Amino acid sequence: MMSTLPAGMQPINDFNQARQHPSPLDRLASVRKAARGFRERFLDEPCVLFYKSIDLIRVPYPTWYGYSGVYAQSAYRFPFIHILNRLFVLQYLDLAGEVKTLLFSPSDVEGNRKTPFFDRLTSKIKLPRAAENLIAPLYHDVESALATVGIRPEQVDYISYDHLHTQDVRRWLGSGKNTGFFPNAKLLVHRQEWISTSALLPCQADWYCPNGISGVDASRVVCFDGSVQLGRGVALLHTPGHTEGNHSLVARVPDGLRVTSENGVGADAYAPMNSRINAVRRYAQATGVEVILNGNTLEGSNDQYISMVMEKTVAGPSANPDFPNCATSSEATPHWTMPGQESSFLIGEASFGSVVK
Repeated sequence: MMSTLPAGMQPINDFNQARQHPSPLDRLASVRKAARGFRERFLDEPCVLFYKSIDLIRVPYPTWYGYSGVYAQSAYRFPFIHILNRLFVLQYLDLAGEVKTLLFSPSDVEGNRKTPFFDRLTSKIKLPRAAENLIAPLYHDVESALATVGIRPEQVDYISYDHLHTQDVRRWLGSGKNTGFFPNAKLLVHRQEWISTSALLPCQADWYCPNGISGVDASRVVCFDGSVQLGRGVALLHTPGHTEGNHSLVARVPDGLRVTSENGVGADAYAPMNSRINAVRRYAQATGVEVILNGNTLEGSNDQYISMVMEKTVAGPSANPDFPNCATSSEATPHWTMPGQESSFLIGEASFGSVVK
């Protein structure tokens, strides 16, 4: 495990003291102010060389997780919503001038099915595989998604996730003498996320064992503290709450700044006052909340709330000015199998720039 940042990266200090206030309201105000300053500064960064988000798989997701708190005291039409998981492929110049390739949220669909969260979820609804494919259609796996953009596995320098909940990385990084599908890639992960995950002993995290034999070789892991700029126009910001080590991708692209995590499940979660979903909008009006948490893990709900406000402030407005440019890694999207599900605005897939061969 690397204890220092690789050449070409540098720490981001904008948010270092922002959460030190004893009052949550003061912390929120301080983080919002820091996010505005960071946004103004990062808009001066050049655009990344290449950015593409690619649909991987739709999965049913409990409504009470996706819109945490909204339906606690009211009925809803259907107990599940559909979320569409995406892979984000970026190429950029690091701060030393070298071209780097990053995959953000490269979900191993088959491997993830076996992680405890999805295993518990699917065990409640026993369906034949044909029915699973109907309600959880696969559009791409990571391998085929990468092939569509013409990037070879050996070109990938880094993979990263906003957090490691439900993720299995063994296929990508291998173990022992097996170098995995991405032979040159390293996992970029917040140090607190790595500590939290590796503390699940013995090997309860499904893929990590501390000796590096059964799990991922520690030399393939790059831990960072706080927030870090990976290169020109790309950063990972520490956004704790969903998990303690949660972090969000920020990319400078032609339509501004795009911010990606799984803190929220789409536009309605980041601007509930403007939602066309009656229950979400009315909940926001009644409580005054600015965001709706994705609540499948609630390690720190105050922190997650502040982090979502931070994300939407950094992102700024999207093509629809009523909603921020938050391109969530799993976006709530309508699907015929989930009757009554609505989404006020869809970020959808996006592509900017050209691949560097």
